Amino acid sequence: MVTQQIIILILFLAAAGYMGWRLWKAFDSRNSGGCAKGCGCAADKNASAKA
Repeated sequence: MVTQQIIILILFLAAAGYMGWRLWKAFDSRNSGGCAKGCGCAADKNASAKA
């Protein structure tokens, strides 16, 4: 019984950590590109508008 609770706790903490990381990445503007996804792959908006 205790082993099952430990496994569930580990899974819950991993899921909560993953959701927190995704939330942090969504609002972190340091690596954001020109698009809203924040992956950093898009070029500067001014440079792409001139092309």
